[in-house]
Amino acid sequence: MTGEKVFSALKAGHIRPYAEGGEHSIPNGLLMQRDIHRLFDLGYVTVTPEYKFELSKSVKEDFSNRKEYYGLHELSILLPNNQAEKPDPKILM
Repeated sequence: MTGEKVFSALKAGHIRPYAEGGEHSIPNGLLMQRDIHRLFDLGYVTVTPEYKFELSKSVKEDFSNRKEYYGLHELSILLPNNQAEKPDPKILM
Protein backbone atom coordinates (compact mmCIF):
# COMPACT_ATOMS: atom_id res chain seq x y z
CA MET A 1 0.00 0.00 0.00
CA THR A 2 1.40 3.39 -0.88
CA GLY A 3 1.84 6.15 1.66
CA GLU A 4 -0.65 8.27 -0.26
CA LYS A 5 -3.39 5.68 0.21
CA VAL A 6 -2.63 5.34 3.92
CA PHE A 7 -2.68 9.08 4.49
CA SER A 8 -5.91 9.54 2.54
CA ALA A 9 -7.65 7.71 5.42
CA LEU A 10 -6.29 10.28 7.90
CA LYS A 11 -7.26 13.89 8.41
CA ALA A 12 -5.76 16.64 10.55
CA GLY A 13 -8.30 18.40 12.69
CA HIS A 14 -8.34 21.46 14.89
CA ILE A 15 -8.90 20.87 18.60
CA ARG A 16 -10.29 24.38 19.00
CA PRO A 17 -12.00 25.20 15.69
CA TYR A 18 -10.36 27.89 13.60
CA ALA A 19 -13.74 29.67 13.37
CA GLU A 20 -13.73 29.90 17.17
CA GLY A 21 -10.23 31.34 17.48
CA GLY A 22 -8.22 28.14 17.18
CA GLU A 23 -4.88 28.49 15.42
CA HIS A 24 -3.51 26.59 12.45
CA SER A 25 -0.77 25.08 14.62
CA ILE A 26 0.54 21.68 15.63
CA PRO A 27 -0.42 22.09 19.33
CA ASN A 28 -4.02 22.76 18.22
CA GLY A 29 -4.22 19.68 16.05
CA LEU A 30 -4.99 16.00 16.10
CA LEU A 31 -4.42 13.49 13.31
CA MET A 32 -7.45 11.22 13.09
CA GLN A 33 -9.14 8.72 10.84
CA ARG A 34 -11.70 10.53 8.70
CA ASP A 35 -14.68 8.94 10.48
CA ILE A 36 -13.28 9.79 13.92
CA HIS A 37 -12.57 13.34 12.74
CA ARG A 38 -16.21 13.75 11.72
CA LEU A 39 -17.42 12.41 15.08
CA PHE A 40 -14.97 14.78 16.82
CA ASP A 41 -16.31 17.77 14.89
CA LEU A 42 -19.89 16.77 15.79
CA GLY A 43 -19.03 16.45 19.50
CA TYR A 44 -19.50 12.70 19.72
CA VAL A 45 -15.86 12.05 20.66
CA THR A 46 -13.13 14.07 22.32
CA VAL A 47 -9.63 13.69 23.72
CA THR A 48 -8.92 14.52 27.35
CA PRO A 49 -5.91 16.55 28.56
CA GLU A 50 -4.48 13.18 29.64
CA TYR A 51 -4.65 12.11 25.96
CA LYS A 52 -7.46 9.60 26.51
CA PHE A 53 -10.10 9.05 23.84
CA GLU A 54 -13.60 9.78 25.17
CA LEU A 55 -16.76 8.54 23.53
CA SER A 56 -19.96 10.46 24.22
CA LYS A 57 -22.97 8.54 25.54
CA SER A 58 -24.82 10.06 22.59
CA VAL A 59 -22.97 7.72 20.22
CA LYS A 60 -24.73 4.75 21.78
CA GLU A 61 -28.05 6.59 21.77
CA ASP A 62 -27.81 8.06 18.27
CA PHE A 63 -25.77 5.32 16.55
CA SER A 64 -26.44 2.05 18.34
CA ASN A 65 -25.03 0.20 15.33
CA ARG A 66 -21.56 1.78 15.70
CA LYS A 67 -20.27 -0.64 18.30
CA GLU A 68 -16.77 -0.66 16.78
CA TYR A 69 -16.20 2.70 18.49
CA TYR A 70 -17.12 1.46 21.99
CA GLY A 71 -13.76 -0.25 22.48
CA LEU A 72 -11.91 3.02 21.89
CA HIS A 73 -13.40 4.68 24.96
CA GLU A 74 -10.71 5.67 27.49
CA LEU A 75 -7.83 4.33 25.41
CA SER A 76 -4.69 6.45 25.19
CA ILE A 77 -4.13 8.07 21.82
CA LEU A 78 -0.85 7.61 19.98
CA LEU A 79 1.44 10.59 20.36
CA PRO A 80 4.54 11.78 18.56
CA ASN A 81 7.82 11.34 20.44
CA ASN A 82 8.74 14.99 19.96
CA GLN A 83 7.09 17.11 22.68
CA ALA A 84 6.71 20.07 20.29
CA GLU A 85 4.53 17.94 18.01
CA LYS A 86 2.08 16.83 20.71
CA PRO A 87 -1.36 18.39 21.13
CA ASP A 88 -1.44 21.00 23.87
CA PRO A 89 -3.31 19.55 26.87
CA LYS A 90 -4.48 23.07 27.79
CA ILE A 91 -6.37 23.26 24.50
CA LEU A 92 -7.90 19.83 25.16
CA MET A 93 -9.53 21.08 28.39
